Amino acid sequence: MLMAHPAVLPNLVEQYVTLRTLHAEDGGTEVRRRMDDMAYTLCVSTGTRDVDAALVAARHRLPGARTMDDSVLAT
Repeated sequence: MLMAHPAVLPNLVEQYVTLRTLHAEDGGTEVRRRMDDMAYTLCVSTGTRDVDAALVAARHRLPGARTMDDSVLAT
């Protein structure tokens, strides 16, 4: 499965949240279309089928999201 590099995820999440806010305030068709496009991009980038799951997955993969995760440390 193709996964986006964690460095691009913050921008994707920020863009989607901004568009969602604009849609709540404006409700225009152009904002909705862009929001749908960004939701699709997030889903593809995180390997999910739902934008809410994509946001959770993206935030989970953000740098510093799992500061207590020592699974990459050698034992």
